[in-house]
Amino acid sequence: MRLSSEAFGKTESGQAVRQYTLANNNGVEVDVLDYGGLIRTLTVPDRNGRRGDVVLGFDTLDDYLAEHPYFGVLVGRFANRIRGASFELDGVRYQLARNLGEDHLHGGDGGFDKVVWQAQPFQNERAVGLRLSYHSPDGEDHYPGALDAEVTLSLDDDNALRLDYRATCDAPTIVNLTNHSYFNLAGRGTILDHMAMIDADAFTPMDSTLIPTGELRDVAGTPFDFRQPTAIGARIEADDEQIRFGGGYDHNFVLNGAPGTLRLVARVTEPISGRVLEVLTTQPGVQFYTGNQMEASSAGKDGQLYPHHGGFCLETQHFPNAPNQPNFPSVVLRPGEAYSETTVFRFSTEP
Repeated sequence: MRLSSEAFGKTESGQAVRQYTLANNNGVEVDVLDYGGLIRTLTVPDRNGRRGDVVLGFDTLDDYLAEHPYFGVLVGRFANRIRGASFELDGVRYQLARNLGEDHLHGGDGGFDKVVWQAQPFQNERAVGLRLSYHSPDGEDHYPGALDAEVTLSLDDDNALRLDYRATCDAPTIVNLTNHSYFNLAGRGTILDHMAMIDADAFTPMDSTLIPTGELRDVAGTPFDFRQPTAIGARIEADDEQIRFGGGYDHNFVLNGAPGTLRLVARVTEPISGRVLEVLTTQPGVQFYTGNQMEASSAGKDGQLYPHHGGFCLETQHFPNAPNQPNFPSVVLRPGEAYSETTVFRFSTEP
């Protein structure tokens, strides 16, 4: 296994940014920036041993400093949407930034995707890794309480990229952290022929603003039934109100199994390359997003123009708008408690 780093530019305020490379003995290699804690490249072999990058992103830091669709980043304090950009906690109402119409998305105008994390690389007999930490002061992006967040990324010879999330606070607050990588197991083109399985009997339907209504709806008989492997494109244009709202899939799935238990929740295969991605998590939900707003208007890595539906996301998470939905799993963190979640992206091939 191998671990290295190199300079990757500076932010607009002059902060130095570094890229860290984690490589195992099977040809899997991951490039991670301390800016936004983002996964910039993830190179894995296909069934014939040919290596290819399976995540979308950019070649330069300047592209990440500009507006982009959250390619590869760590998202916080609260991933996904909060209706009206506000919530009540212990009788106090907090007003967050409205950065998506009247609503709040992915931590707001600042957000954990736009800061430089403290990085500590490490290597042991099992894995190579990078420990990222960030202190979010009380009131940052209008969230209550100071939060100390830590995300540890580690790569082993089982071709598993593990993300361990941990956070503590000094006053009651809300937390929902995730990684926002866009995957394309073919390395180019669309993801419509990828075969996806999501172990979920229900999803959370949303209104026209893409915020869950609070209902848990059975996937049976709907385009959201991925309990058996199904081509992502098979029903992505179905005559279904939920599909029309999202322009495809952009929905939270209620994962089967006990939250807090690391379990297999999704499996995606790409028939031409034979690449397989398995997702394991302790989280109660996953946002399945199919690049519905992507257009081939800006160049990605190596000059690629990423097309409509050019990547998919499996953002393991607590449910969107959970602070305003008491029937959703709680996202409240209090002093003396520890937020602790794990997600694993495991790669293999099939004949």
